[in-house]
Amino acid sequence: MSTAVAVPRAVPHSLQAVLHPDETIILLLRPSPLYIVLSSLGTLVAAVIGALVLAYAAKFPWSPWSDWHAAAFGVLLAAMRLAWAWLDWINHAYALTDRRVIARRGVLRTSLAEAPLSRIQNTIVVQTLRERVCFLGTLGFATAGRGTFDAFWESIASPFEVHRKVLETIERYRRP
Repeated sequence: MSTAVAVPRAVPHSLQAVLHPDETIILLLRPSPLYIVLSSLGTLVAAVIGALVLAYAAKFPWSPWSDWHAAAFGVLLAAMRLAWAWLDWINHAYALTDRRVIARRGVLRTSLAEAPLSRIQNTIVVQTLRERVCFLGTLGFATAGRGTFDAFWESIASPFEVHRKVLETIERYRRP
């Protein structure tokens, strides 16, 4: 089963400033849109539980809540969390160039992680249970001289095929 890895037509604005004019983009990715829901699951469950508790409390005469208030609270909380997750998702951008791996993320506090291809010593594919059920995964990149992974590509589709493409690119463009 082979899934083609698509490259978007335009480079996200968040990456344009860090790319060199002569740098060739091999792969340009974002997390899967499922990232929006998967990263929000805890809050969505809490919103449902909160709404159910408030709806139960509405049955007592001393409660200022009604069933409508309880439902509105749950929907509003879920909508706010999903909106934040969407903002987070659109601010994620991953690039593989002929020189390096780049991961850019963040809404209020942004981060940019880069790993030169010539220094990448280790790569990893990790699948949480949520990601595995949705056929997603996270790639990590570690460079020489560091005890941790330098960059991560979270919740990407076809993670093992993307990993293979990254390894092929590292072998092809690694400069001594």
